[in-house]
Amino acid sequence: MEKKSGFVTLIGRPNVGKSTLMNHLIGQKIAITSDKPQTTRNRIQTVYTDDRGQIVFVDTPGIHKAKNKLGEYMVNVAEHTLKEVDVILWLVEPTTFIGAGERHIAQQLNKVKTPVILVINKIDTVKKQEEILTYINAYKDICPFAEIVPVSALKERGTDLLLDLMFGYLPYGPEFYDEDTVTDQPMRQIAAELIREKALRLLDDEIPHGVAVTIEKMQERKNGIMDIEATIICERESHKGIIIGKGGSMLKRIGSAARRELEKMLELQVNLQLWVKVRKEWRDSDILMKNYGYNQKDI
Repeated sequence: MEKKSGFVTLIGRPNVGKSTLMNHLIGQKIAITSDKPQTTRNRIQTVYTDDRGQIVFVDTPGIHKAKNKLGEYMVNVAEHTLKEVDVILWLVEPTTFIGAGERHIAQQLNKVKTPVILVINKIDTVKKQEEILTYINAYKDICPFAEIVPVSALKERGTDLLLDLMFGYLPYGPEFYDEDTVTDQPMRQIAAELIREKALRLLDDEIPHGVAVTIEKMQERKNGIMDIEATIICERESHKGIIIGKGGSMLKRIGSAARRELEKMLELQVNLQLWVKVRKEWRDSDILMKNYGYNQKDI
């Protein structure tokens, strides 16, 4: 049987569940998930392979109006990707209210010829199933959708159907990656994102998005223990104090939560050491953004 292979991107406003959907489709924790918007910063490529063929998911940062250089970078990456992929999945929440953010995304989608599948996520939160029809009706004329699919990424409802539909729109062709490949991101980058996820989650709303993580060292010892040294970068001295916490308590919490996840992912014992540094206004500095893994040339 001839196999299919192609590229699919997930777009949607922050917090609609893009990373959760990706993680459930792939079956591993790849994209970082947080209840803070703008968590996914780079185009995380994850790979799904089965008997039908291969889907390479290109996860874009949320399309939104830019406020600084980091914001511009994220928007450029997202809009550039729409033209390069075979299928676009647009994730929305179950609602009849279509806000300015959604209308901004619809404008971008109406400019491209790529088939768009509208995915109404979080249907596990809908009390009456007939309400889902009203959400479909609210959205159906905003874009010429190829398909509209209600799903619950969290409860894995509708995700098999979604995979079927995606394969339907992919071209026939050879696989891009070996079948055991799950992501093309270097391990250091995944480790950095994982630590950043834990920091965002534990710090709650005390620190805005000016947090980056750099991996200074990632080395496996002969006895199978992985040494990881990482630095959490923040924009203000006051943020540094919050991240470290009283007597280093917050940094310890971030470290132990990240270490557990890293050990699960790497299937190795991890010795993690964390530092905190202040770099004022790093999100508006091309050089610092490049140092922290965000490079305009990658777009």
